[in-house]
Amino acid sequence: MRIGAHVDRQDPLAAAAERKAEVVQFFLSDPQAWVDPEDRTDAEELKASDIDVFIHAPYRINVATMNNRIRIPSRKLLFKYATGATTVGAKGLIVHGGHVDKPEDIDKGIDNWRKTFAYAEEQGGFATPVLIENTAGGDNACARRFDALSRLWDAIGEYNPGFCLDTCHAHAGGEDLLGIVDRVKAITGRIDLIHANDSRDAFDSRRDRHDNIGKGQIDPDLIVAVIRAAGAPVVVETPNGAEGQGDDIAFLRDRVG
Repeated sequence: MRIGAHVDRQDPLAAAAERKAEVVQFFLSDPQAWVDPEDRTDAEELKASDIDVFIHAPYRINVATMNNRIRIPSRKLLFKYATGATTVGAKGLIVHGGHVDKPEDIDKGIDNWRKTFAYAEEQGGFATPVLIENTAGGDNACARRFDALSRLWDAIGEYNPGFCLDTCHAHAGGEDLLGIVDRVKAITGRIDLIHANDSRDAFDSRRDRHDNIGKGQIDPDLIVAVIRAAGAPVVVETPNGAEGQGDDIAFLRDRVG
C-alpha cells in the first residue's frame, strides 16, 4: 500500500522525503486562479523517481455549472491540466465533482460533465486519467450524495473516468464510511485514489475542513478500513505541515500494513 501526501508544488520530491511518503499530490499552478499549468524544471526528475505522482486540478474548475463564463474555461483548463500532468508522469488528475445553483438543473449539470468528456475526446482524449472526487457540501452537487454520483456515472461511464474517494468529504457530505467502498464500486466499478482525511466537523455538516487522523470527528478505524477495502494509493491532505502529515502517513502505514 503506497501512502503519501498533498504537498506544496515548489519541491515535491523533497517534501516526500521529509514525510517518508511514497506518493505526492500537488498543483501545477495557483489553485485559486484561471491560469495554465506551469512548466516544471524538475519534470524529468519527477518522472524518473520511484514516487507516485498525482496532480490536483484547480479549485475554480466547475464543468457542471450553468454559468458559461465558468463552465467553458473550466472545460478547457481541465484539458490543459491533463496534458500538463503527463510532463511529470502523473498517474491521475483529481478534480472535484462540481455543482449547479438550482436543484432542477442537476441533470443539466451532469450532462455538462458528459459534454466535457466528449470535448476531450474530440481533442484526442484526456492525456492523464481524470479522477472525479466526491465533495462535502452543496445540495446540488454532482458527486456529494451517491444517488447523484450514480446518475453522473450513467452519463459518463462510457468514457472510463476514474474516482477519488475522500473520507472527510464523505463524512461531512452525509455518506457513512461503513461499507462505503462497496457502495462506490457498485456505482463506479473502481476507486483509483483515497484521500485519507479526518474531519473537524460532524457527520453531514457539509463543511470541508480536514483534520489530522485521530484528531477529528471520524473514527480512525473507519479510515483504515476504507483504505484496506479500496486497495488504492493513499494521499493525506491534512494540516500541520510535514510533521502532521508525516505522523498521519506513519499511522496509516502501521495500521494498514
